[in-house]
Amino acid sequence: MTVARIPPIQCLLTFEALARLRSVTLTSEELCVTPSAVSHRVKQLEQIIGTKLFGRADFSLTVEGSEYLAHVREGLATLQKFPTSAATPGKRKLRLAVTPTFSRSILIPRLRQFTDVYPEIDLTLQVSIPLLDVVAEDADLIVRFGAGRYADLEYICLIKDVVTPMASPAFVREHGPFESPQDLQNLPLLRSPLEPWRTWFAANGQDWPEPSEGSQFNDIGLMCDGAAAGMGIGLIRLKLGAPWLENGSLVRLYENDVPSPHAHYLCWRTGAMDRWEVAAFADWLKKSVG
Repeated sequence: MTVARIPPIQCLLTFEALARLRSVTLTSEELCVTPSAVSHRVKQLEQIIGTKLFGRADFSLTVEGSEYLAHVREGLATLQKFPTSAATPGKRKLRLAVTPTFSRSILIPRLRQFTDVYPEIDLTLQVSIPLLDVVAEDADLIVRFGAGRYADLEYICLIKDVVTPMASPAFVREHGPFESPQDLQNLPLLRSPLEPWRTWFAANGQDWPEPSEGSQFNDIGLMCDGAAAGMGIGLIRLKLGAPWLENGSLVRLYENDVPSPHAHYLCWRTGAMDRWEVAAFADWLKKSVG
């Protein structure tokens, strides 16, 4: 006897959302997955049931798709009535791996909002620095900083930022005023592999090479602390450097900002979003920092 294969729940949820929203972009945003994941799940569902669900580029349903959608919605509605609290008593555990300065500057100041809304979720925060291979292998969600190419993970972009040179007020009084990029010559430039200076140099018409001397930091927060202590000038992202700017320990040298070539991404392994606590945190974080 051949047993019919039951489609994965994420495929059914994606089909229902795409049929309702008629947009891959909106569906990916609602489900916190990439647009390519939306397309992949719909194709997988069509292969499993052996029926084409969408007939046109505007995502209008075929006759079979309309009939199947009714069954899918009925099934999802039945599942929503299941007494999940009785089936899974106690708090739900969620493990989050975060980069240090993102956690300190962006996540922690907002985290009380999440815990107030979801008291039934216990969060475990772990430090992750992929650049140094310090990663949390068992994390449910991972915040990474980079170019956004993670072949083994699904991901969404959380925050894009701009960079600008910053230094302590005392350093500016001693070495300023800063009126043009040339004023940076022969001054100590703090270095980090996370934020190369050539991005800012090129945007400001300078063909200077990447600094090869000077104090180097593998964490932007440490570089902010170093700049605030008068060690030199740091190329710092505005959103991550906000706490130092707000307390006056750092000041901007110029008004022009340059987009950082990298961004913060929220990443997860395929299937993680099937857990409601993972999906709830991903949705909250995206809306909170967006």
